[in-house]
Amino acid sequence: MRAVVQRVSRASVTVDGEVVGAIEEPGLLVLVGVTHDDTPEASATLARKVAGLRILRDERSVLDAGAPVLVVSQFTLYGDTRKGRRPSWVAAAPGPVAEPLVDAVVAGLRAAGVHVETGRFGAMMDVALVNDGPFTLVVDV
Repeated sequence: MRAVVQRVSRASVTVDGEVVGAIEEPGLLVLVGVTHDDTPEASATLARKVAGLRILRDERSVLDAGAPVLVVSQFTLYGDTRKGRRPSWVAAAPGPVAEPLVDAVVAGLRAAGVHVETGRFGAMMDVALVNDGPFTLVVDV
């Protein structure tokens, strides 16, 4: 499982002109990609890692700060561009495998007490954000 974690001032996801998830205060935007051998345990590990990362201002985590998280599924995180000009998506898990694992990340964050907003799995999403810093990490579990 792979995530791109961005510290943001605000972020939102729009689908067909409708805002489906938004955070309007400092927090994290987490783009989550799933590969074929990921497990529910990987989802739980990623949720714990995101909740505890001390990357907000004053080295605080979202748990410390009570900050929100916007989670967006992103199969393209497993795109392979090593050959040619067209990415290969073979490493990305198919929707029926990936969706429950992304949902498990969201559930794990919520169970820890984090306010979580989400995108819409499988939809064409417009993601808007103001990167705070800029600060972006790639997290592999």
